Amino acid sequence: MLPFSFLVGYIGQNHLGNGSSVGFSPELCLNCSPRAGRSLPGPRGEAAAPGAACPAAPHEQGTGYPCWGARGAQCPPPPPKKKPFGASELFSQEPFSTRPPGRRPPRSLRCLVTSPRAAVWRPKRSGPVPGAMLDPDSGLSLTIARIVRRLQGSSLHSQLERQARVSLHKPEIKLESLKEDIKDFLKTSGWEKKLQNAVYSELNVFPSPCHPAAPPEHMKEPLAYMRKAQGSWEKRILKSLNSMCTELSIPLAQKRPASEQKELLNKWNEMGTDEPDLSLFRPVYAPKDFLEVLMNLRNPNYENGEQPSFRNHLGLIQVPLKVKDIPELKEDFSELGLNTGQLGIDDSAQVPPEFFENEHVRVGQKVLAEQDSAAAQQYVRQGCPTALRADLWALILNISNQPEDILYYEQLKSNVIQYDLLVDSLIYKDVKLTASNDDYYFVFEDYLYQVLLCFSRDTSVLEHFTYSSATPPKSYIRGKLGIEEYAVFYPPNGVIPFHGFSMYVAPLCFLYHEPSKLYQIFREMYVRFFFRLHSISSHPSGIVSLCLLFETLLQTHLPQLFYHLREIGAQPLRISFKWMVRAFSGYLATDQLLLLWDRILGYNSLEILAVLAAAVFAFRAVNLMEVTSLAAAEAVLADLSTLKVMPLLQIFLFATVT
Repeated sequence: MLPFSFLVGYIGQNHLGNGSSVGFSPELCLNCSPRAGRSLPGPRGEAAAPGAACPAAPHEQGTGYPCWGARGAQCPPPPPKKKPFGASELFSQEPFSTRPPGRRPPRSLRCLVTSPRAAVWRPKRSGPVPGAMLDPDSGLSLTIARIVRRLQGSSLHSQLERQARVSLHKPEIKLESLKEDIKDFLKTSGWEKKLQNAVYSELNVFPSPCHPAAPPEHMKEPLAYMRKAQGSWEKRILKSLNSMCTELSIPLAQKRPASEQKELLNKWNEMGTDEPDLSLFRPVYAPKDFLEVLMNLRNPNYENGEQPSFRNHLGLIQVPLKVKDIPELKEDFSELGLNTGQLGIDDSAQVPPEFFENEHVRVGQKVLAEQDSAAAQQYVRQGCPTALRADLWALILNISNQPEDILYYEQLKSNVIQYDLLVDSLIYKDVKLTASNDDYYFVFEDYLYQVLLCFSRDTSVLEHFTYSSATPPKSYIRGKLGIEEYAVFYPPNGVIPFHGFSMYVAPLCFLYHEPSKLYQIFREMYVRFFFRLHSISSHPSGIVSLCLLFETLLQTHLPQLFYHLREIGAQPLRISFKWMVRAFSGYLATDQLLLLWDRILGYNSLEILAVLAAAVFAFRAVNLMEVTSLAAAEAVLADLSTLKVMPLLQIFLFATVT
């Protein structure tokens, strides 16, 4: 964990120059943000053309953040890109250590620490130190700079600043030891822990920084053929969406009549009782369509010179990506070992609770009391007690459901009520086809509509496209086709739902009953994990790597089964793909699914999905060796609701001879 004092100084030095802090605002003008294009009218305000009157507020010059403040201000052109700066240059300036006699120190002073015991004081600056540059060879400096830039625009930054100012009025804060006293105050009041959790969350979400000279698309996806394949796939999706619009003669977006707005508001908590006619709507695509695309994926620069052999022509995925073998997986998932206690095994009725369960619950309560997200992430690798799971997941995801978060959710809700999008019908259709017909999740139909409809309007989700291989779809204002000034992202969050998308939300409804918190948890789970399951990339947790890992594990450790299924036309991936795309939601019993998702959060990786899929095939291997068709193989694996996740994972990983 980076030292708190270092980050406080780092944030303070690059604070906005006008004395204000970027905080929460109900309105957003994407025209002034660093993103290309503009948003549809959303919960943060309407988009504006360059140079038009901004619906939000005066631009925070040089921040790259949206507009904030009074309406009617003129949108300035995007600020010039500033050179990044590093810690070594930041601390090389002359210290500000003197002041006129009798003059109180300015309230805007910031603390800069060069060592644990040495400090200098400076007045607040409006920008980076002139001439300071990041060291291209220092990954740490790049990471720090990125985290600081992101935290500067957060509410946590303004809260920390406010608390530091408040502490100046406390009698225990002495001028001669001001820096240490403020640090102690922030530590004892819990703000240091909140900053640590925010930094840890950033490190978990964002990839390691690329070399400064690397083009921006390399952060999204380093392999050109993967980017090209993703682009082609997106064109197919948009073509399907556009053809649906043409066939049904309906617009992508329109404002609801006042009567319809009132009706929707009145039945907001009972939308499951509504039965709209969705017979003409169809899902844009299903997992099997996506699998066909992945099967045809090839690296044009890779030529396999070997003769056709048993090993290199078995699987459906034919791309040369590095995936882990059993020994590497054992090392990565060492906490799942046979000698380590596990919820999902050691909490069964046959095991006395005093052997493991009671102590594990006690440790979990201590982790929650400490409010340490890193400790919580380590803890859940052995599973979460049912009573603590909701709070532990929120701690890991750094979700606190503050009043401004609730307000933001209400603004998204207001946007849903005002505007009707085509994707709304796709969401209704998907919920009706999946969750509404599920024995576990049908009771949460209302929650699913509320969360998914708000999710489609949330422009903050666009941020994940900076590290996703996908690109948000663009549309144009009617009559302005091809004019970039009138380009908008559609839907506003950039994510087009597919068949089964609602199953990412359904299991969370067992844990969170407050819609605003349920929404925040789902959004964070999506931008951390789930987006990788329906985009083409080379990331180890991406769906391509998961498919390749699954096939490699089966080929290596169950070659007879793999060859048998291939010969009868029942390629294992055709059966398991839908499990992995949905993260097993809708296939496992809910308690087992939550135990699986515990480990996804604990290891910050989706690789365990491929391991579990291979373990299921290993468990049913005897029956599968007797089938003679794809239909028979699917019948053997049709019901996974009786399976126990943790015994399967332990046996496959740690009882397999390698």
